[in-house]
Amino acid sequence: MDEQLFIVLTLLFTPLAFLILLAVILASLGKSLGLRRKYADLMLKIFKWGQERIALYNETHRKQYSRSESEEEEEDDEELIRGEKENGHDQQVIRRDISISAMGGLKMPSQRPEYDITNLKKEFHISDIMYFAKCGVEAVIEDDVTQCFTAEELKSWNFLTRTTLGYQFISVRLTILWCLGCFVRYFILLPFRVLVLCTGLSWLILSTAIIGYLPESNLKKRLNKRASLMSHRMLARACSAVLTFHNRENIAKNGICVANHTSPIDVIILSCDSCYAMVGQAHNGFLGIVQRALSRATSHIWFERSEVRDRHLVARRLKEHVDNEDKLPILIFPEGTCINNTSVVMFKKGSFEVGSTIYPVAIKYDPRFGDAFWDSSKMGMLSHVFQILTSWALVADVWYLPPMVKNVNEDAVTFANRVKKEIARRGGLVDLEWDGQLKRMRVKDSWKSKPQEEFSKLLKVE
Repeated sequence: MDEQLFIVLTLLFTPLAFLILLAVILASLGKSLGLRRKYADLMLKIFKWGQERIALYNETHRKQYSRSESEEEEEDDEELIRGEKENGHDQQVIRRDISISAMGGLKMPSQRPEYDITNLKKEFHISDIMYFAKCGVEAVIEDDVTQCFTAEELKSWNFLTRTTLGYQFISVRLTILWCLGCFVRYFILLPFRVLVLCTGLSWLILSTAIIGYLPESNLKKRLNKRASLMSHRMLARACSAVLTFHNRENIAKNGICVANHTSPIDVIILSCDSCYAMVGQAHNGFLGIVQRALSRATSHIWFERSEVRDRHLVARRLKEHVDNEDKLPILIFPEGTCINNTSVVMFKKGSFEVGSTIYPVAIKYDPRFGDAFWDSSKMGMLSHVFQILTSWALVADVWYLPPMVKNVNEDAVTFANRVKKEIARRGGLVDLEWDGQLKRMRVKDSWKSKPQEEFSKLLKVE
């Protein structure tokens, strides 16, 4: 009995150990067999097949209605559209007349004269209140802020359980494929990924701790770079990451590198291609162990909770690091929080006051393979990691933009907005002016009073 159990365990763990060893060797060499890309291409074909099955089901379900009812509905729709066109109206039920920017200004697109608030007479009518009530309802319906902190909507089902539409129950084939996918993700991919993740973290802590005892020299820098790349590539393989880096000639060699922020996984993604110095708050526990191990190998900037609020101290330490060309480039996420892979919110000006040259990076994840966004208000770090490990894969594109230099007489806020605009344009993201900290705090009274003043200016009264 013992011999049979030993044989079974050997048959199970030998291939797994071989795969982990292969992942370690390929990570150390920076090579890939291309299996993950082929796996991603296969999943896209399965997603397409599932989308076709869902479309076929919807078409069949729609045809169950009687022809007479369908014809009546089509006639009603045609009459409605025809009436709207004759009156010069578009087909939208609610039209957004006024939008409020984060800086307190009002953005008013072209409007029909009969609905233009700027054409009001000097006499104020009580009915004018309804116009502003309508604008308020529009702002609630099209809330640009909270939409940044919710999961990105998918155009097609990706066989994950995040959707509540129950696509897995509309067809026997889809049900079987969905059950098979759950088995593969939770009982095959997850154990393998957990082992690779533990191996990568162990190597990261052990290698940096050993390198930390070496004296400062070029050898220490080369060993740290090799160990860092190897560790982060192993961690990326634990997520089945398929990464595509564009314009690698623009990689930062020193200075400040800024990027949009979707998840803490962003650090692993970027560190697979280059080495960076990290900036952040000092932690305790396991994360603190990792931070101390990293600091032994190279220069990182960790702040105590009491020091984070001292802007001058933070700026001074960043300035000292940037002025030393022998140190690694600093990786900063100026949004200060995670956004849902669709938008870029306001950049904090601190890092743009320190350096006159910024190296922008745009990161865009493919949501079809899994949601990379970390909603810290709803899930902890471990839950987020578990969500990533149980997704199909982590597919991302990274663009290294040309370095941007601060113009003469350009303030830090304007410079930050200019860099943010380029990152949004290259990554295909929506450029928003809102502060990302609105996810955690209440709206300031000054932000409320400014739009109120702007609204009051629209009323032509004596």
